[in-house]
Amino acid sequence: MEIIRSKTPLGFQWPTQDPFLFCAHHEDYYPEGNDHLGPKEPLTGRHLGSDFDLENPWKMYHGRQIPGFPVHPHRGFETVTIVLEGFVDHFDSGGWAGRYGQGDVQWMTAGSGLQHAEMFPLLNQDGPNTLHLFQIWLNLPKKDKFVAPHYKMLWHEDIPKVKVQHQNGTDSQVTVIAGDFQGTKAVSPTPNSWATDPQHKTGIFLITLRAGETIVLPKGSESMNRSLYFYRGDELTLSGQEILPVNHMAVLTNESTELRADRTDAYVLILESEPINEPVVQYGPFVMNTRQEINDAYADYEKTQFGMWPWQRPDPVHPAQLDRMAIYGDGTRSYPPTKEE
Repeated sequence: MEIIRSKTPLGFQWPTQDPFLFCAHHEDYYPEGNDHLGPKEPLTGRHLGSDFDLENPWKMYHGRQIPGFPVHPHRGFETVTIVLEGFVDHFDSGGWAGRYGQGDVQWMTAGSGLQHAEMFPLLNQDGPNTLHLFQIWLNLPKKDKFVAPHYKMLWHEDIPKVKVQHQNGTDSQVTVIAGDFQGTKAVSPTPNSWATDPQHKTGIFLITLRAGETIVLPKGSESMNRSLYFYRGDELTLSGQEILPVNHMAVLTNESTELRADRTDAYVLILESEPINEPVVQYGPFVMNTRQEINDAYADYEKTQFGMWPWQRPDPVHPAQLDRMAIYGDGTRSYPPTKEE
């Protein structure tokens, strides 16, 4: 019985399958922060504005003072940003903003067009500022390419976690960011997401599998795509047949698959879904169905700036003392469930 269709080593950007367009894994060991929420260490020698040197323990990315991604546009798809460690400050042209991290997830539907900035404030001035996140791009079908933009914060306190108890007393865990795992359903994403319709069987799962233990991925549909990313650990054995080294992706078949961590704990990301099965034309920050639609997106952006940029700077951050929160376009605010407004 075939379990793996292919294996691929992981680089900075991870290969994906329809309807997923892109997956980036950021793991940066930032130093102490300064008064501007940037790194206290000198930035000399870095290619500021495009600092992606994988040999360095941390990157500035497109930031020049604060790490991150200053204002840039999107159209035609969604971003799902999972922050395991550290914090991200979000601002966009719809007037939405937020600070999230330490397990929170931000789900943003760019739809007809949106500008946003994603900055990584270094809030700790007395020690390191580790940042660990995934950003996933999820496509929209043609009928939804021009839906109104939408933004939703999924606080980690609300995100379901399935604990798998083992005979030796340890627990493995599956964090259900999208979809359904063993009857545990995720928090609803944005209204027009491909993941909203349960018939699409879209799943985003983070698995922490204890050494020597197993978890079973149930059999999927004949038409779904399932990708497994093994990003931390040693070796992962799949259904007793295939050994996957760390920092590798496996394209799985739809068969039920047993994951076994061998000598050390294994950390895995699963992306699965029914495909959209439409043409994909991507150029820069826009994902459409035809080249003409890409040209139209650039023309629209030059004309409208997708609602203009309402913030004072291209790389905004919130005040250092601000806790996790979300501000929506109508002025309402959202806080983690343990915090009162």
